[in-house]
Amino acid sequence: MLKKNNVVRLVLIFTLIMGVSSLVIMLSNTLMARNNNYITIDPETMKLVQLDPPKDGDPIAIVDTTLGEYRFVLYPQYSPNAVANFTELAEQGYYNNTYVFHSESGAYSAAGAPNKNGNANDNSHELVERELHQNLWPFKGAVLAMNTTVKRSFKEKILGGGTYYNGSRFMTVNTIDFNDDIKKEIMEVSENEELGSAFVEHGGVPNFSQQITVIGQTYKGFDVVEKLANLETNEQGVYKVPVEDVMINSVTISTYSAKDEAAEKTEK
Repeated sequence: MLKKNNVVRLVLIFTLIMGVSSLVIMLSNTLMARNNNYITIDPETMKLVQLDPPKDGDPIAIVDTTLGEYRFVLYPQYSPNAVANFTELAEQGYYNNTYVFHSESGAYSAAGAPNKNGNANDNSHELVERELHQNLWPFKGAVLAMNTTVKRSFKEKILGGGTYYNGSRFMTVNTIDFNDDIKKEIMEVSENEELGSAFVEHGGVPNFSQQITVIGQTYKGFDVVEKLANLETNEQGVYKVPVEDVMINSVTISTYSAKDEAAEKTEK
């Protein structure tokens, strides 16, 4: 009888241990999923502001490259720290004669590095905490502050999550090829029909959605955006570096004026 009771006790203890272990695993998976949900999307309040034309007084950036000029409206109301970082560097002349150091098979380009290999000279502007917003998406012409690093506590290394940072270098999105299968998938997984339709109609890189800080949206010079994303390159480490140097001559911060834009168009 004693032996039988001991066996029963061991079975109960083993069952309890397995139950607790299962609970810990379930809890860990739940926390990991929660930590990986970087932003909550509310389809009822989401507004795709990038589809709207710029308005008089909106802050803009004018990017002059060796392949031409493109302009984009900035969104300090949604990405205040990243926009401030970009604006400060532009006004200091930091981007003058910097490199377009990556061109990704028609999908996007990366620029703003003082070195051809894409490296920054120091980290003084590379630790801006990532800002994500349900109103901003990587549509064609979107300008993104490149992620630089992620900091994780011991707990976050185990359970997932962490604090992501971006910096001085920026990506300009062109588009992936939206074949019928991708179009169908986009419409099925999108937060709402308007969002899916916007990607299908305007293009972009859906995989970047809510992963990288969006700071602006191109409204002029899409031909230059396309050229920058389709350069001949050589693979050097993690980057596809253009064979021929393509430079950012300057980045000018200004405000949008429909009158001035029309006047410039007339002069040309």
